Amino acid sequence: MLRGLYTAAAGMTAQQRRHDTVTNNISNINTPGYKQTNALTRSFPEMLLKMTGVEGAQNTTVGRWTSGVFAEESLSIHLQGDLMQTNQASDFALVSSIQVDGIAFDESGKSVSEDGEVVFQPQAFFTVQDANGNVRYTRGGKFTVNGEGFLLTSDGSNVLGTNNAPIQLPVGVGLDSLKLTDDQRFVDASGNEIGGQLLITRIENPNELVREGNGNFRFVDGEGEARPIEAGESIEVRQGYVERSNVDSAQAAVDLMSALRAYEANQKVIQFYDKSLEKTVNEIGRI
Repeated sequence: MLRGLYTAAAGMTAQQRRHDTVTNNISNINTPGYKQTNALTRSFPEMLLKMTGVEGAQNTTVGRWTSGVFAEESLSIHLQGDLMQTNQASDFALVSSIQVDGIAFDESGKSVSEDGEVVFQPQAFFTVQDANGNVRYTRGGKFTVNGEGFLLTSDGSNVLGTNNAPIQLPVGVGLDSLKLTDDQRFVDASGNEIGGQLLITRIENPNELVREGNGNFRFVDGEGEARPIEAGESIEVRQGYVERSNVDSAQAAVDLMSALRAYEANQKVIQFYDKSLEKTVNEIGRI
């Protein structure tokens, strides 16, 4: 009997995790560059049940049994979000459509070969440096310029240039007077380069990135295939735009209700077992 109780409890925990993930997506619908997260659930390893304990009888296989599910991990969906025009010179949106020779990616950004090998579409990211000097990657392009001329993200991280150093504009020069060229260089009205060139990094497998918060991503232990973009790659940075989150609000509402209904169903199962155990202790025990 307790097996069913544990299975239902595991289901409630998994649905709670799924619910939290969906609500986090909904709360970040208006966050520039936010990437939707999906909670993945898997069953516990199956066990083979056999009937034993009967003297002189051969063990009989009953079947397979699993003790429930668990929310194993949260997977970010690195698909291109829609662009929203802001007409703010300090706003930048990345448009990434990197292709790999001989591979056709589906709408979810992955390709599955005939032998089952999965390849994910590479994605481009702004390259930033946090307060501790660590390199991070982000799609959030709402930048500001501080009093010293450094280009900063919304959380205060330095935006890096192609020389791997923070981009610094001359004191008193704002982004309103600068234009970003097709190769991501800042130039003034006369076409003179000022401040350097944005470092856009190509991440071969974006699913190797770990979400860190504030729209930043990092590799685990620094291990991951990343390099600066090269000329001719399908990368564009648009000034005066921001990339909206790629959260599907309609699907998020459906997932939220689905998680709630599944949670309630498991809760009813636990209530049933609770009543059964109560009757076993209080009534059958009297006999």
